[in-house]
Amino acid sequence: MAMDEEALLVEISKNENSIVNHEKDVYILSSAFLLIFLAYGAAQNLESTINTEGNLGTISLGILYLSFMFCSIFASLVVRKLGSKNALILGTSGYWLFVAANLMPNWYTMVPASLYLGFAASIIWVGQGTYLTSAARSHANDHILNEAVIIGKFNGVFWGMFASHQFVGNLITLALMRDEEGGSTSGTTVLFLVFVCTVTLGAVLMCFLSKRAGKEEARQQDSSASSVSSVATLLKSIITLLQDIRMLLIIPLIAYSGLQQAFVWAEFTKYIVQPTMGESGVGGAMAVYGVFDAICSLVAGHFTFGLSSISIIVSGGALVQGAVLVWILLAHSVTAGALGILYPLLVAALWGIGDGVLNTQLSALLGILFKDDLEGAFAQLKLWQSFAIAIVFFLAPYISLQTMLVIMFVALCFSALGFLFLTVKVERAFSYRAA
Repeated sequence: MAMDEEALLVEISKNENSIVNHEKDVYILSSAFLLIFLAYGAAQNLESTINTEGNLGTISLGILYLSFMFCSIFASLVVRKLGSKNALILGTSGYWLFVAANLMPNWYTMVPASLYLGFAASIIWVGQGTYLTSAARSHANDHILNEAVIIGKFNGVFWGMFASHQFVGNLITLALMRDEEGGSTSGTTVLFLVFVCTVTLGAVLMCFLSKRAGKEEARQQDSSASSVSSVATLLKSIITLLQDIRMLLIIPLIAYSGLQQAFVWAEFTKYIVQPTMGESGVGGAMAVYGVFDAICSLVAGHFTFGLSSISIIVSGGALVQGAVLVWILLAHSVTAGALGILYPLLVAALWGIGDGVLNTQLSALLGILFKDDLEGAFAQLKLWQSFAIAIVFFLAPYISLQTMLVIMFVALCFSALGFLFLTVKVERAFSYRAA
């Protein structure tokens, strides 16, 4: 009897350690992304305002997200071969190279760095989605909890910490950059040196992640099949997902999430923030955006319990962003004084709320609906997001702010209707079938 009790205590201890490890990995992953993206996010916000010669900054970002889009097609295959942890570590190298290229920004440094970052970003984000969902499912199994609730909670923690990169990174930008007479800006070299150091720290932190056990790592270990067979399996997976009505109805919302992110990075900072607050003010406005994004991500993740809660939260976020789009379209004007400063800060706060909703709920939704092909589902997420982002960066120099706002409002309405149809009709049918 004593031996049985001792074995039981050992088993309980193992389970407790396993549970702690899952949560620990989420915080390590979130902290690493915070360090990497506080540098990259702030650099991206500045591209359209500091690298203006020949539209170098905007075009580099367009190239980056075009590369991201194409590489996302094969990202799930790379992640399966490497395993999610190794994919995360390799992905950090692209962000380091891109930030370092900004120390000597020209066509010969920025374009190659952007192309490589497209590849690195595709595998780091597929690896992130796969790793986080795998950790959530393991935690739920170990602790006998509702899987959808834990997926929502873990996504809330991750996206809450991740979104704070806008706050931290842009506060650093605000502290180190100064607008000078003649329209020039000082402090950029020191700023990007600091950012190179933070990306390096994030890459080191990634190495402390545990390797995930389960189907995702089992597929990695069973990777002795030929490359031709692997590519054929990948293409079959892509086609299968694109034949799934659930994925087809989610894609417009995924694409809109990319549009609204690119709008903030390229159009909001250029046309709404810079005219009233200057280049150094971009950091302050984006810090406000990051604070509200982080808070909303944590709150939205906490209240995610399944498909019904996701539909309510997404609908609320869509209403907020729709109201902001109409407000800017009908009432935007460059205003001096305190009102000129408060206006972009308020828009930044509201936009951060909408972004926090989309980030947490899309990741949770894919983790819940596509359990059997997490890599493929998150590859679809990044493929369509990056496609939309690339379109914005390539079109931005040639269309007006008003035209972009109209495009986004139409895209928002179309994607929201498709998503509501999914939640009300389609998933109910899938639930009945499963029952």
